[in-house]
Amino acid sequence: MSENNRYDAIVVGSGISGGWAIKELTEKGLKVLLLERGEPHEHIKDYTSATKHRWEAVHRCKTTVQEKKDYPVIHRGWAAHESIMDAWVNEKDCPYTEVKPFTWWRSYRMGGRSLLWGRQSYRLSEMDFEANAKDGHGVDWPIRYKDIAPWYDYVEKFAGISGSIEGIPNLPDGQFLPPMDLNIVEKDVAARIKAHYKGSRHLIIGRVANLTAPIAGRTQCQFRDRCWEGCPFGGYFSTQSSTLPAAQATGNVTVRPFSIVTKIMYDKDSKKAKGVEVLDAETNQTYEYFSKIVFLNASTLNSAWILMNSATDIWPAGLGSSSGELGHNIMDHHYNLGAVGNTEGFLDKYVYGRRANGFYIPRFANIGNDKRDYLRGFGYQGGASRTGWNRDVAELSIGMNLKDNLSEPGAWEIGTTGFGEILPYHENKITLDKTVKDKWGLPVLSMDAELKENELKMRVDIKLEMKAMLEAAGIKNVRTWDNGHAMGHGIHEMGAARMGRDPKTSVLNAFNQVWDCKNVFVTDGACMTSSACQNPSLTYMALTARAADFAVEALKRGDL
Repeated sequence: MSENNRYDAIVVGSGISGGWAIKELTEKGLKVLLLERGEPHEHIKDYTSATKHRWEAVHRCKTTVQEKKDYPVIHRGWAAHESIMDAWVNEKDCPYTEVKPFTWWRSYRMGGRSLLWGRQSYRLSEMDFEANAKDGHGVDWPIRYKDIAPWYDYVEKFAGISGSIEGIPNLPDGQFLPPMDLNIVEKDVAARIKAHYKGSRHLIIGRVANLTAPIAGRTQCQFRDRCWEGCPFGGYFSTQSSTLPAAQATGNVTVRPFSIVTKIMYDKDSKKAKGVEVLDAETNQTYEYFSKIVFLNASTLNSAWILMNSATDIWPAGLGSSSGELGHNIMDHHYNLGAVGNTEGFLDKYVYGRRANGFYIPRFANIGNDKRDYLRGFGYQGGASRTGWNRDVAELSIGMNLKDNLSEPGAWEIGTTGFGEILPYHENKITLDKTVKDKWGLPVLSMDAELKENELKMRVDIKLEMKAMLEAAGIKNVRTWDNGHAMGHGIHEMGAARMGRDPKTSVLNAFNQVWDCKNVFVTDGACMTSSACQNPSLTYMALTARAADFAVEALKRGDL
């Protein structure tokens, strides 16, 4: 294979943060190589199920017996669905080991999980950036809200985030498209919660990366709620619909799929990275690519894996390990619990379309005078709807009575799920398991992370508080549930290469540079110093855009 092997920048990974890296770097004039370990996945053309009816699915959207055997991790939760099984990684080819249970849902193809994400997009607040310093867990963030706020503005305008302006200090407002609507029951519950708690708690429409107005050739959300199959309208933010086309429009990006980055090549003399080594996933041939800067965006755990495999002749534990923190401080958001109840009345009301969004209840625990027997807090996501044709039907409703009953929607029901913060614990870690190899003979990751007492106490409160709020809002027959939570199942893996103020206690500095190698930037979830309880993807976008701007200016100055 004859190909150019020198670029201004190399970006590893094509998901949410990798897509932002290529957009920003190419638009600033750099020649960029995008390396994706999986296959190509073309916008619109490869969304093969997105325009088909459910009844056209061969297995009516269920997975097969063989798929249940081949994808045991995916079948631990709700992600096993016929229409997207080809999105998930081949678990036989790409295993990992679990010291403690860890649910790792991976998508190795162009766009990564940017096609699959839930699109909830919230800013972290000043309270979140100060939390570690104030309560002594983890290390202090090297930035504050004012440092990232302009970049939140920037990425929200391009990505297209719809939401409502609320003036809630711990959930900063942003540059929003018009909000979607709460439905009639949600509005009623929101008003009752606001009144009961005297304005200290809020139920608002979710802030979501689904367009409510066209942006740059992308059509607004069609309320199909089939986002994870890929949107032919470009109605939500993904690499394919947004950042990749922007990068390609510059003529400055080269995309190479089937490219497994096995290590960053480190130059001892210059103390800089000179490029990356790539294993071709199809041919098993090895290639070297050279660049002035490298952006690692392979997803939290895989970015750490690459660092662990790099410069081991200098640092046995890998590039960026001098602090002893590489691979540690693994975080997620714990969920799989909540409450559900029934609403009386509103039987003359219905909704049209399938809103690809729900409501959000921002954190209220441990704010102001509210003090709990645990640290940090949680938020809720949920929705109200009328029960459908598969609701319980009285045994005597048979024949014509059954048909009549099922031709009408059922009563209203409202349900919520809690999302809680997990503290950064040094002992929650990943390591290389060199006794187990993947399809290509590479060592796999071993997961050793769990919820601790702080999170377990919080889970009790999540259920009790939601039950109390729903009952205060007049909801009947409120039931709580808790299915337990293994790390990773929140699909918000964070940590592993945290930012910090001191190279002795962190892997990255305030601009996401590896302390030990300043021309390597890590801007995916690996960089997170704490997790807060908000969905983190918007923060990855903002940090990536900020780091790319810094990197280009540093290159111009000759600092890199």
